[in-house]
Amino acid sequence: MKYIYQFISVICLTAALSACADMMDTDSELVEFEKDNTLNHPTDSVYSVMGIISKLQVVADRIVLLGEVRGDLMTTTEAASSDLKRLASFDIGADNVYNKVSDYYAVINNCNYFIAHVDTAMQRRGRNIFMGEYAAVKAFRAWTYLQLAKAYGNVPLVLDPVMTEQDAKKEMNKSRSGIVDICNYFIDDIRPYALTELPRYGVINDLSSSNFFIPVRPLLGDLCLWAGRYKEAAEWYHSYLNDKDDPMPMNASARTTWPENATEFNLTSPVRGYNVTSTAETVSFIPMEDRVFDGVVSDLGNIYQSTRENNYYYQLTPSPAMLNLSANQTYCIEFKSDTQTDTIYVPKVGLMRDIMAGDLRLYSNYSQSSRGGQDEYSEYSSIMQTIDKVTSLWVATYRLNMIYLRYAEALNRSGLPQSAFAVLKYGLCPENIVAYVDSTEQAQAGDLISFDGNIFTRSTVIGIHSVGSGDSQANAFYTLPMPNAPLATRQDSVAYQIPLVEDMIIDEMALEGAFEGYRFYDLMRVALRRNAPEYLADAVARRGGFIDEGLKALLMDKNNWYLPLK
Repeated sequence: MKYIYQFISVICLTAALSACADMMDTDSELVEFEKDNTLNHPTDSVYSVMGIISKLQVVADRIVLLGEVRGDLMTTTEAASSDLKRLASFDIGADNVYNKVSDYYAVINNCNYFIAHVDTAMQRRGRNIFMGEYAAVKAFRAWTYLQLAKAYGNVPLVLDPVMTEQDAKKEMNKSRSGIVDICNYFIDDIRPYALTELPRYGVINDLSSSNFFIPVRPLLGDLCLWAGRYKEAAEWYHSYLNDKDDPMPMNASARTTWPENATEFNLTSPVRGYNVTSTAETVSFIPMEDRVFDGVVSDLGNIYQSTRENNYYYQLTPSPAMLNLSANQTYCIEFKSDTQTDTIYVPKVGLMRDIMAGDLRLYSNYSQSSRGGQDEYSEYSSIMQTIDKVTSLWVATYRLNMIYLRYAEALNRSGLPQSAFAVLKYGLCPENIVAYVDSTEQAQAGDLISFDGNIFTRSTVIGIHSVGSGDSQANAFYTLPMPNAPLATRQDSVAYQIPLVEDMIIDEMALEGAFEGYRFYDLMRVALRRNAPEYLADAVARRGGFIDEGLKALLMDKNNWYLPLK
């Protein structure tokens, strides 16, 4: 990748804002005029696609930070930049480094040019040789628009390549589209390519290039989820997870656990086994460079962690709200013998480290330690922080566990709370479906919860809560919400359960996806769905461990959830 990113894609328009509020500036030395370029050679195609990926590098860190800094799972430190602090306080001006809408449109305009000019009819040996790239670029464009709409709210929907200043002004003067309209458009746009095989360029910079591309079916699931088309969302997630040629069961070994024979928890440590930087669980990512000379280098490491480059002063740290959520979980260990089964609950106090209480995913990925030899005059921080979720190699776009959680969210909103809860507690496989989803819901769900019994078994799947909270299937404190007394109808019971199961799913998304850029948007999605701005406002206002009334009042106005579109 080091050399290929130095090639500019066939059309590499620079998108920038001018004083007249245009979001695209076509006056660039990088422009090659439309008449001079046709994408009808495999080399053109490869360089163009890699050029689009190089544009995605520019927005990769920002997408993570916009979704995380404005949520409730991290707080800024004194060492944080003024731009990060203003981002966290929702005081985001036009000059904030994280507010550059033009960078998203640079990706989009490159995609538009490729889509308009690639020769999808060209065949070789009976095969459309550019169809994989065409599908990949369509997915890049849809994914970028989803990120853009989540961050900015209503945005111009530009679908044709912008080649002149006149075209740019015309596009920017169009009426703007909200997230539902954008999602509905791109659902139709990429649906025909749901099963198209995406490109494989081999190993580039020690990374498999097949991971560079957005999986179309999970993206369709996300678009449907944001559009409120929940049954369709569940269908797309399920189709991807239960693919007959490439099924995706949960990795039952990817857990951090207490030793099975642990009884004195203050004398032992959990066994670390949860690593989200593994390509085994990361479905797709934006590859980053390790030298500025080669492209864009991720700065997340310097923002999240103590490094020599930042004199060990990290800028973000887990919030009291994150620490409390993790500690409030109940870790369960199930002991089985030939004659009996015993259940032990790990204590919350008396542990070697407070962070070992409750769910272990935070412990597995985050640590702080003192640096000796520092005095008040030292230029170096006396505290070192590590967050192992951060890798300089890539920024994840899809992870398997998060796809499962969105699948659970879609199932729940489709009126299937038992099935959704089974994703959390047990894992979905034929045996668990029969055991924990009643016959009425099984009939209602149909193929939405059918899984290949040869692949999805109790030995190969786990509930996602078990990734950090032990043997959740045996946890008597982690249960499907039930009304205190029988309700008049089954539908009343389902209606009672749906918001409560949704709350559990959103908590699980926080435990599983912390620091990865999902949190603010997960809160936003539910708040919009329920027409309840307090769902987001309360959570963010309490991130410091107390209610910030000023911040809550600010966030009760949904207009303040979005960056200003300059």
